[in-house]
Amino acid sequence: MKKFKVGLATSALVLVASTITLVGSSTVGVVAAGASPSQAPLNLANEQGTLWSCAFNPFVPSSLPYSFGLTYESLDFVNALESGKVTPWLASSYAWSNANKTVTFTIRSGVKWSDGTPFTAADVVYTFDLLKKNPALDLNAVWSVLSSVSQSGDKVIMNFKSAAVPYFYYVADQVPIVPQHLWSKIANPVTATVTNPVGTGGYVMSKCSGENIQWKANPNYWQKSDAQIKVVNMPAFLSNNTCNEYLAQGQSAWGSQFIPSIQSFYVAKKAGNTYWFPPVANVALFPNLTVPGLNDAKVRLAISDVLNRSLISQNGEYGYEPAASQTGIVSPTFKSWVSPAAAAGLSTSSNTSKAASLLAADGYKKVNGVYTKGSTKLAFTLSTNGGYSDWIASMQVASQELTSFGIKITLQTPAANTFYSNLYAGKYQLAYNAEAGGPTPFYEMRQWLYSKNSAPIGTAASSNWERYSSASTDALLNQYGTTTSAATQKSIVAKLENVMVTQAPVIPVLEEVDWFEYNATNISGFPTSANPYAQPGLYNQPDWGYVLDALKPKA
Repeated sequence: MKKFKVGLATSALVLVASTITLVGSSTVGVVAAGASPSQAPLNLANEQGTLWSCAFNPFVPSSLPYSFGLTYESLDFVNALESGKVTPWLASSYAWSNANKTVTFTIRSGVKWSDGTPFTAADVVYTFDLLKKNPALDLNAVWSVLSSVSQSGDKVIMNFKSAAVPYFYYVADQVPIVPQHLWSKIANPVTATVTNPVGTGGYVMSKCSGENIQWKANPNYWQKSDAQIKVVNMPAFLSNNTCNEYLAQGQSAWGSQFIPSIQSFYVAKKAGNTYWFPPVANVALFPNLTVPGLNDAKVRLAISDVLNRSLISQNGEYGYEPAASQTGIVSPTFKSWVSPAAAAGLSTSSNTSKAASLLAADGYKKVNGVYTKGSTKLAFTLSTNGGYSDWIASMQVASQELTSFGIKITLQTPAANTFYSNLYAGKYQLAYNAEAGGPTPFYEMRQWLYSKNSAPIGTAASSNWERYSSASTDALLNQYGTTTSAATQKSIVAKLENVMVTQAPVIPVLEEVDWFEYNATNISGFPTSANPYAQPGLYNQPDWGYVLDALKPKA
């Protein structure tokens, strides 16, 4: 599983009278007898382990996923699966100047907000000023590299503190643009829930309850040939099993989650059912670096050495998610970025003798089966999302391995809301979760390691949940942004890999794939391995909204 998973289930596949009842007593989709696929609603069916809060503030991590992409849009779309290929979106073009310290966007004309108000360059400047005035909303710390954002007619000029081409991804693809005429009236945008979102995207939220969110196609969408699915539902599922049955029964044309024994359980159940799982990032253990024991690099390295990642992959994920590397580099997607020096000696199987030597050299001895040094006992809680059966299975293996070795682990599987609230606030010891990554390994490294992405314990951090802070690592991340040389960028990433293998601030366990099950019998336009125009997982923002725009019902 992955943080915020949505999935699509369509009753376009059910052409008889049907009622879809999901969590509680909610009825989300009714298809009239004889209805054609073009008239049927498309129901998002990916389990998150929680009911919906009906909040649509795209700058709040918990509500960003189901608002950014389909309602709120970005200036451009940057595709991580095609080496960062850029597609113009709210900006019709862009150009670098001033030795790559300035990027100028030409804002698209003829775009309207879903309430009919014209969209302008002023909305873009307002959005970026909003992040500057409210750092808690600046989820990717763009103002750590920006110096100014201004307007000149239909152009938006962004000046950076230094050459910053790699940061284009953050300012162009990862910032949802919001309407000035409405957001300027919000007293506190940091805490605002936004129950009636107004965006430029292809879909407008129609109604929401804890059990379901419904969107309708924006009749004034600026991309006239897109957003052809008329009604989209996102029912809430509280467990994998319920949602997997929903997929397997043929009520879903697009799912984004782990399915055990996928060939027999899903593919064989209905003609046209298929899947594609491209590796994109990592699922990792995030040690809270403020916790005694976990604030010691040798302890973290020992944890990494104990883990039998190959066994965890097979037992927890049926082998669908490969064993990860402590370097943090996902292959084959980013194989060319692997540093041979950093990867030397690493293994995907367990190396308990190496782990024992590390702890012995660090002064730890086993007391009653648990490694202890003074008052520090290596006994920790490990939390993960209680709604993700595969993550739980994976962490059961990891917990058993570590406990048997002498690092006692108590596995906790709280409900999603509790898990993520504690994760963001740093109120945990070990946590198993995933970041989003980006077009190169740099972006996941920056999410993991950049100090300005983090926050004090008790305050929500958008990433860097472990609270890692290193001036030298920050300098490497900042240096990456000053160069366009591929060789120099790879050299910098190699140094970041060395940080990962010598300090283990984050412990990658498995390579995170985009879970993507789909059936193109009645709907065309899905991404495929032959046409990877966007990441196919419905938890990727803004990708999933842009894919939804491109889907077309077959006659």
